[in-house]
Amino acid sequence: VVGGMLARKLSAYKLKVCIIEKENDVAMGATKANSAIVHAGFDAEEGSLKAKLNVLGSEMMPQITTELGVKYKRNGSLVIGFNDNDQETIKKLYNRGVKNGVKDLKIIKREELKKFEPNISDNAICALYAPTGAIICPYELTIAAIGNAMDNGVELKLNFEVKEIDKTDTGYEIKSDNDTVYAEFVINAAGLYSDKIAEMSGDSSIKISPRRGEYILLDKECGSIVSHTIFRTPDKMGKGILVSPTVDGNLLTGPTSVNIEDKEDKTTTMEGFAKIIKETAEDVAGVPFNKTITSFCGLRAAGNTGDFIINSHKRGFINAAGIESPGLSASPAIAEYITDMLKEQG
Repeated sequence: VVGGMLARKLSAYKLKVCIIEKENDVAMGATKANSAIVHAGFDAEEGSLKAKLNVLGSEMMPQITTELGVKYKRNGSLVIGFNDNDQETIKKLYNRGVKNGVKDLKIIKREELKKFEPNISDNAICALYAPTGAIICPYELTIAAIGNAMDNGVELKLNFEVKEIDKTDTGYEIKSDNDTVYAEFVINAAGLYSDKIAEMSGDSSIKISPRRGEYILLDKECGSIVSHTIFRTPDKMGKGILVSPTVDGNLLTGPTSVNIEDKEDKTTTMEGFAKIIKETAEDVAGVPFNKTITSFCGLRAAGNTGDFIINSHKRGFINAAGIESPGLSASPAIAEYITDMLKEQG
């Protein structure tokens, strides 16, 4: 999604732009298997790129989805708390969100929460309400953005696995087994493999670790069990199990969050499903998992800095790495940010 939004942005300029993609279609990695949430922007540490670009991206998303004809619904999000510790964390998230520039945040008590979401657990005592939280279809957004970019002259090369990057007098040669692209500027938006691509350019500072996230998707008859995106209070591994309607009317639950080694391992596990089912039941009453239609696993590209890694160690080579959550939400703003970097580099 980051490469797609950037290609669309760059297609507005008089440039020759080429997207090179390892797979046989776009949106085949983390982009197709995530929570499909446009986050409001209260979660990321103030001052971080995640915070700045999440809030900007979230504000840009209504216009971009309208232009691209992609489904988008501002359904609002709720972070629910069950005890005094959760309440303290929710206050911190509220204050952080205000500093990050998130609009219309408020902390609500149990009575108002139950009015918003009748099926919420009776044990929930409070929630952070973010009305600017939204839902989207991530692969539809990516396909539409890249289609729009191609309408504007961008070239897409599929089945192009980068094996070598050589510096030349005028830029870079990017080679696969049977093709070569010559470019003055390269943007590395290779997701889980962005560390490997950076290393080919001589930059070994980036380390990307896959983080497994499993999901269970329920039938459309379950889509109205909740109307908002329901989070539990986050911990160091992320935002935890969420329960959310999708833009297509289904109910989505997940993800788990487990660090693994293998960047291709997208197997689902009994342990993962048990965790999703248990925590969903703690948050929302009456979710009928016998109405499951599919389950899947996505791998987040977790970087080694705790923030998005958007930098340039030499002219003409820009990294967009470690774009984990809220990467989808931030993607239009990341495109603007990198466009400005390219302008600075001439």
